[in-house]
Amino acid sequence: MFTELKKFVMADGVSGDEAGISAVLAAEIAPYVDEVKTDAMGNLIAFKKGTGKNPKKVMFAAHMDEIGFMVTFIDDKGFIRLSKMGGINYGAAAFSEVVFKSGLRGVIVPDANTAPNDFGPNKVYVDIGARTKKEAEKKVKIGDTCRLTPSLAKLMNGRVYGRPIDDRIGCVMLFEAARTAKHFENDVYFVFTVQEEVGVRGAKTAAFGIMPDYAVAVDIGGSGDVPNCAPFAVVLGNGIAIKIKDGMVICHKTMVDTMKKIAEETKTPYQLEILERGGTDTCMLQQTGAGCIAGALSVPTRYGHSGVEIVDMGDVAGGVKILAGLCEAELA
Repeated sequence: MFTELKKFVMADGVSGDEAGISAVLAAEIAPYVDEVKTDAMGNLIAFKKGTGKNPKKVMFAAHMDEIGFMVTFIDDKGFIRLSKMGGINYGAAAFSEVVFKSGLRGVIVPDANTAPNDFGPNKVYVDIGARTKKEAEKKVKIGDTCRLTPSLAKLMNGRVYGRPIDDRIGCVMLFEAARTAKHFENDVYFVFTVQEEVGVRGAKTAAFGIMPDYAVAVDIGGSGDVPNCAPFAVVLGNGIAIKIKDGMVICHKTMVDTMKKIAEETKTPYQLEILERGGTDTCMLQQTGAGCIAGALSVPTRYGHSGVEIVDMGDVAGGVKILAGLCEAELA
């Protein structure tokens, strides 16, 4: 999975500008599904027809967009001001390299004499080495997007770090489920959604187009095993997390129980996740039309929305087993 994850991590896909990662995902998953298409919103939908006597519509959603920046202003000296695209941690982003879709590189830095606690959207800029506004405008224009330079590397014990693991790791899980499911009892829609980081927008459009009976969002979660963190039951290496609730959704008990059953039958370690804040595409999936039986899988993750997100690939593999199990299961 590492090789596939690296392909996905390296592909460009800031929220609202996901064409780069969409093209990579479409090419990779096409051999394992019956149809690949893009809807009006930009969501990539890969469909696999089920062979069961009473197939259900099952939708898996992983957002393919990543946090990043959009150019809003270029000053007379060629320095570039930005609007954030998603939940930026400016402390983590400051003094980092950024890359534009064109391949142009620069560095994001805070205004001189700005205290770390004051780092924010109005206190940082990108330096591309330009000497004048005119020179910068030959390379960059208002509305262009950039992101922190992507990376991926291995650590000890089957763990990897880099960015944007959020949520390219979920994209890998959907891909692996499509590739490894033994058969498809159900009609399965592998959906790589857009604009999750700016308001879980793409999932709503995709779900209304599909109208699934069952749906699962796959995203990163937190980890309660780092120094001085708040008490949290989910940790790296103890298995994929099956979400019970977060700040935007209470998952359907039927879906929670179904995923737990698949995990237990396949001897797949799992954890249960309860979050007080935050949310994923799940909330939009659940509210589609008259509603559907919706749940979520969370990959335990350290240092989310930084340049050094860490996940355990054993947890990821367990999540793939559960997704494949849902492809194969006779659902009521």
